[in-house]
Amino acid sequence: MRKFTAIVYARTMEFLRDKGTFYWNLLFPIVLVVGFSFAFSGNNDSIFKIGKIGEIPRAENSFLEFSSIEIINYEAGKEEVIEKIRRHQIDMLIDFNEQAYYLNNEASASELLRILGREELVNFTEREVAGDPIRYVDWLVPGVIGMNMLFSCMFGVGFVIVRYRKNGVLKRMKATPITPFVFISGQMVSRFIIVLITSIVVFTGTNLFLHFIVNGSYLLLVLITVLAILCMISFGLIFAARLKSEELASGLMNLITFPMIIFSGVFFSLEGTPKLMQTASRFFPLTHFIEASRAVMIDGAGLVQIMPNLLVLGGMTVVFLLTASFFFRWE
Repeated sequence: MRKFTAIVYARTMEFLRDKGTFYWNLLFPIVLVVGFSFAFSGNNDSIFKIGKIGEIPRAENSFLEFSSIEIINYEAGKEEVIEKIRRHQIDMLIDFNEQAYYLNNEASASELLRILGREELVNFTEREVAGDPIRYVDWLVPGVIGMNMLFSCMFGVGFVIVRYRKNGVLKRMKATPITPFVFISGQMVSRFIIVLITSIVVFTGTNLFLHFIVNGSYLLLVLITVLAILCMISFGLIFAARLKSEELASGLMNLITFPMIIFSGVFFSLEGTPKLMQTASRFFPLTHFIEASRAVMIDGAGLVQIMPNLLVLGGMTVVFLLTASFFFRWE
């Protein structure tokens, strides 16, 4: 146990003494959240998002063919789509099966869409929905925190161990009574504590003046964060198992992390994107963290609703750890 605590203490102090890295991990996500909250605080969207259920009948000069309108197809779950209208995530829902369309009374786009709907959807019934909008920053913050966690875990564990191997630190460790399990677990615990505290500080600090919407449990958010951090650290250990070149490790990590950030829904919703992209995103741990966090914060989801995401994160953690332990070598 003393060996384990010594490794945890040494790695933690190494991070804290590196002032540049410490402040980068702490301030970068805060600046990003605040910057995006001001940049996208207005209602200047030029594209209407209209959901549809059923097939659109062929008609010439239909307003649904306008280039400024994005059509999103929903096959089932009408209540979930109506909830999206209530939260201003989409502007209109047209149900061609039931001959009805839904609009939010409090949305700025509803006035124009109502005129277009009454003119073209003559035999359709208009149904009104009410609800306050979800700010972009409320939707964004889980993605930014998740992105910061990903970089901190991948480069704070994987890249550091590769550097240790290149500098001969691991070779010296091999001559000590410390086993690979103690060394790796010490690295994991140190990084876990740092990333968890950083994430909580970032969320709490930005929440003081941005006042995020949190309709669910804070304890559930912590649980999601804990599992996601363990999963991402385990993923980073795979790159640390054998590599000796820092340049190769950095290149491979960037090759993995940047597509993960783009296709996990950090900055934009994946609704309306190709099905292949949405399916591929399910293989990323960042996707499940963001999805579960947004469900708790915005939808007020409970443990049962986010359990599939938690199970996937737990399963990925086990697979990543087994893979890293199988391939790990001191030299």
